[in-house]
Parts: sequence; C-alpha cells; structure tokens
Amino acid sequence: MSQPFSRRSLFTAASSLTIAGQPIKRASASRMRLSIAAYSFRDYLPTSRNGKVTPPKNKERALDLLSWIDWCAKQDVDAVELTSYFFPLEVTDEYLMELKRRCHVNGLDISGGAIANKFTIPAGPLLDEQFQYVEKWMKIYAKLGACPIRFFAGVPEKGTSDEQAIHKNAIPALRKACDMAARHGVFVALENHDYLSRVERILPIIEAMDSPWFGINVDTGNFDSEDPYRDIEKIAPYAVNVQLKAEVRPAGKNRVPTDYARVVGILRKAGYRGYVALEYEAAEDPYTAAPKHLAALRKALNS
Repeated sequence: MSQPFSRRSLFTAASSLTIAGQPIKRASASRMRLSIAAYSFRDYLPTSRNGKVTPPKNKERALDLLSWIDWCAKQDVDAVELTSYFFPLEVTDEYLMELKRRCHVNGLDISGGAIANKFTIPAGPLLDEQFQYVEKWMKIYAKLGACPIRFFAGVPEKGTSDEQAIHKNAIPALRKACDMAARHGVFVALENHDYLSRVERILPIIEAMDSPWFGINVDTGNFDSEDPYRDIEKIAPYAVNVQLKAEVRPAGKNRVPTDYARVVGILRKAGYRGYVALEYEAAEDPYTAAPKHLAALRKALNS
C-alpha cells in the first residue's frame, strides 16, 4: 500500500479525503441530489466517436445535447450528466459556453461527465494517445464545471495476464491520470465496469490508489454477482459519483428491477454526499420510462 501522504499531491494535507485505500471523509452527513445521464437517451442522440459521427438510431424525436438539456429541465431534476459521446466532433469554447449557459438558465448543475478510456495497455504510443484523449476531456469538463469524470480501467488484452493488465498497466496509468486531474480540478471516477464488474477486482485498485483526486463511479447495474447490493455496499464509501440503473443483474439470473430505497439506504449509510444520476438502459422507451424512474428515485432520495 502506498503511504497516506504522497509527494505526487500538494493538496493531500488539506484535502477532505483520506487516501491510500481509505473511505472518503466528508464534512457532514449524507446528502444526495437527482441527476440524469445523457446516455439514457443514446438512441436519440448523434454519437461522435473515433473521428466520425453516427446519426441517432431513432430519428423520431431525435435530440442534441442542448435540446436534451431542455427536456431535462421539464423533469424536475437538479442536474445533468453530459456523456462525451454525444458532443460534436469539434468541441469549441463557444459550444461549451452555450452548454453551460443553457444548463444555468434552466436551473441545472452539470453533475459529471463520462469518457471511454483504456488503461490496460502498456506504456507506448497507444497509451500516449489515451492520455491525450483523457486530458482533452479533462479540460472540457473543467470548463463546464463538471468535477467527476467517469473513467474505465479497460479489459486485459488477449494473452495479457490480469497482473500485467491491471497492476502493471492500469494502476500506474490511473495514478498518472490523477496527477493530471489535480491540475484541472476534476476527479478520476473509476467505474465498476466490464472487467471490474467483480468487486474483488476493483477493491485492489482502490487500495493501490493514493490521490485525493481519485474516487469511484458507482454503477449500480454493473455488478455480476449473487448479491449486487452487497458489492455496492463495499464500494459506496469511495463514491464520488453514482450512476443508478433501473435494473440489477444477480449472477445467473435475469435482470430485475432495482430496489431504489435499498440503494439509497446503502449510499446514506456510507455518508455519500453528491449526485445520483439515473442512467437508464432498460427496454422501455426513455421518453416514457425515464420520468417514471426519476419520480421513483426522487421519492427514495426524499424519504
């Protein structure tokens, strides 16, 4: 385990975080507010990835981020999560300021962002490209005032051991990303995603990190185990952002509706203060389903 006070961070001593695998310390009791992730409307938004734009799958009632923000303003949420996939290919300062203005006049905070990085690759040109991509989005979200950015660790390459991919590749890369994040005032919020959908794989990463700019993006629908709620409870003390899914997936069983009250209770017990963003991925159309799930989640948060 790294020592609690690292020379890499000038901010540690004054930080409200306890680092090196310890839960986040907060100044007051749990307090949560409601957000919604743009990814919930992925079929209605044009996608910009890998240098090309893909039109929305569903062209009826198609949106862009600005019109989606207007839709969110009518749903009585406190904030929006702006997923990087739905920004235009060329992101100008003028566009970012209009996003920021549109959110503010509608009384919405920007609760966070989300990128699709891969850190399980070794040092070299491909990893250098990943860091260029990561810093680009750190600068963008910093301008928007979005503090937590959802990060991935990545999946081990074929023929690469877990030890190499995670402990020798991903952990050093995440540490470097945290140093970059400190310069921009954003969080590296690592998600329990793909390879990290097993809690025993993400906990050693948490233990190895030693930056006050590192935390966990808790995705309630990603754990693939007999008891997803037990696993959520294990990582909740390290949360700097929460994406709440409408369903959970117990191992070997079909997806079942999420017990919102139970998840909120876990987060409250962990002392979480921050946003809970609905990231809707279930079968029903989000135009009709998202308002119902937001109402149910709002009830749980206010109980």
